[in-house]
Amino acid sequence: MSKEFVASRLDVAAFAREGASLAGREPLRQRSRLLDETRGEGADLPVQWTAQGQAVAVTGGDPQVWLHLKASAVLPLTCQRCLAPVDVTLTVDRAFRFVADEATALAQDDESEEDLLVLSREFDLVELVEDELLMEMPAVPRHEVCPTEVKLVATDAEFEAQAAAKPHPFAALQKLKADKGN
Repeated sequence: MSKEFVASRLDVAAFAREGASLAGREPLRQRSRLLDETRGEGADLPVQWTAQGQAVAVTGGDPQVWLHLKASAVLPLTCQRCLAPVDVTLTVDRAFRFVADEATALAQDDESEEDLLVLSREFDLVELVEDELLMEMPAVPRHEVCPTEVKLVATDAEFEAQAAAKPHPFAALQKLKADKGN
């Protein structure tokens, strides 16, 4: 008989032993940290994810506990080049290996290529989904090609006209020098 798992309080070891999977689809409004990045825009856009548990046999030891996570979301952000709205697609496809405690994770972290997390009977998978999507956000959101021409120079016609009409500060000295020479 298969056990029912809850994403917000996941017994990761049991989940991996069963080779179980979970999936979720929820509106962006339920992921407050992601929604904060959009300044409240796109609250109804979906955040989708799937998780697969796996126990990997190890010679001479207990099986390793693994979790494979896939997640995606589209965030309406502001292009930092043209300041127009831009939809940024975030995708996560990552495997995590769980270890017994924080000390083990720290000891093995430098040597392992995979991401290490501490084993828990009350692991919050939904929070991990949000964390991973936040880490996928670009530092500077922007269009590949902006839909409008980007102004790279700012000019003010009135300021330019006033500057041209104003006499040069050394013009009076030049006139004195010219008068003195006569």
